[in-house]
Amino acid sequence: MRKQREIYTSPLDALVAVSKQLSVYEKQRGMESETFFDRYQKGLIDDEIESVEWANAYQHYVALHQQLESQLRVAA
Repeated sequence: MRKQREIYTSPLDALVAVSKQLSVYEKQRGMESETFFDRYQKGLIDDEIESVEWANAYQHYVALHQQLESQLRVAA
């Protein structure tokens, strides 16, 4: 199966898309992304494909969130 790559015009658009993706994982597993990622990093969750994708999406979310916060501080 081939992954589809999305290109966003702004970090905000990317953050919204990643947030939606995280929401799907959270509903499927009944766990918040932050909790999942903490357990994943501690080795308490297997490295199955979906877990790796969820962890990557969460890391992307955190990076985008920090980028936007930084830009807002500069603009304020």
